[in-house]
Amino acid sequence: ADLGALLSPGGITLVFLFCMVLQPLRAWHCHECRRCVHRYDHHCPWMENCMGEHNHPLFVAHLALQLVVFLWGLYLAWSGLHFFQPWGLWLQFSWLLLATFLLLSLFPLVAGLLLASHLYLVASNTTTWRPGNPFDCGLAHNLAHFFCGWPSRSWETLWVEEEEEEEQDGSSQAV
Repeated sequence: ADLGALLSPGGITLVFLFCMVLQPLRAWHCHECRRCVHRYDHHCPWMENCMGEHNHPLFVAHLALQLVVFLWGLYLAWSGLHFFQPWGLWLQFSWLLLATFLLLSLFPLVAGLLLASHLYLVASNTTTWRPGNPFDCGLAHNLAHFFCGWPSRSWETLWVEEEEEEEQDGSSQAV
């Protein structure tokens, strides 16, 4: 596509220079995934994927499930600690179990903080990439839009659809 043809009458239209797709609001080109992601939140190295409009709710659900599993593991580790012997004798034979319990107690803390931060982002309709934005529509609407997955327009083909509509109308303006 000719870069000059991407100029709109009102100014310059934002274009992803890597894939030459018109950039909608809240989209970002991820260099690790080599694709454009709408409502880009972050690239997760643990999942080897970007968190965006289509999979961010699953990521939040994953964090919630992870927190439950960590708390369950912490409960199981606690149930394995039996303090029927004197403290010194118990510590001599069970120090590894105690160290494991202390290490396991950090995981739910980290998962809980990460879940809380993402729930805050969802409630305020913001992302970790661009925290300040005008997209906050109130708590109830933000949560419903995020978790109920109100359909959004396929922005990847938006430019092609607009060009086809203009050709059908007989218009020759550049988008």
